[in-house]
Amino acid sequence: MVTGMSNQGELKDRVEARKHQLLSKYNELKADTRKEAGEARVRMKARLDEVEEHLKIGWTNMTEATKAKLHKWLDHKD
Repeated sequence: MVTGMSNQGELKDRVEARKHQLLSKYNELKADTRKEAGEARVRMKARLDEVEEHLKIGWTNMTEATKAKLHKWLDHKD
């Protein structure tokens, strides 16, 4: 069981780091008025909303299916 918990801790760290990266990019794009930047901002917001939806039940109640969705979310290239 300890292994599962450490894997979950690693997953949480990776998700939090990726969220931070996306939020940073999102905030940079907010200052850019180009159409392409607006489109990228919409995509970033959708990605951030997607992960928040996966995390709404909390890390302690997370199912294996949700963990798999988070791994897939992390593997997505932005």
